[in-house]
Amino acid sequence: TVRREQWRLITSLTDHARYPARELVDLYHERWQAETTYYSIKATMLNGRVLRSHSIPGIEQEVYALLTAYQALIRAAADAASTQPGMDMDRISFTILIETAVDTITTASAILPDGPADLLGAIGQAALANLLPARRRPRVKARTRKNPTSKYSPNTGQHPTTTQTYSFHAEITLFEKGLASRPRR
Repeated sequence: TVRREQWRLITSLTDHARYPARELVDLYHERWQAETTYYSIKATMLNGRVLRSHSIPGIEQEVYALLTAYQALIRAAADAASTQPGMDMDRISFTILIETAVDTITTASAILPDGPADLLGAIGQAALANLLPARRRPRVKARTRKNPTSKYSPNTGQHPTTTQTYSFHAEITLFEKGLASRPRR
């Protein structure tokens, strides 16, 4: 499909030779990368869950852990993209990156290479095997005003005000041969 729109550009960058309007419009769409990053952490990595900590140091630790894991996955994507000159990083699926990382950790497979270590690794190989289309549509989202009524207001004051203690019991089973990888979606 072809999408044609008229854009009104308001900017203080008035030198049209140095700052072509088309490039500025493209940069506007690229700014959604930051929004996509937050979405990747919230929706994909947390899978809709909320942070578990009930203290500021615990929340800081969880946020730093999420950012560290995100950075490691993006570094793996960049390493994979660097093996194919001219490939756009936008073609690498974050969902594939995280699913492969989870599979690698939970099945304890492909952690140590069979031969000499390479830059690509299992995560990079999976990313390159499942590339997104070469040219995607620009990311566009209309600006909206956040609704001031919260769906959580009926529950206000209903949560316990004291700390609750829980017991956790775990059984660990070691698999000598590992587990089979989950099927891809």
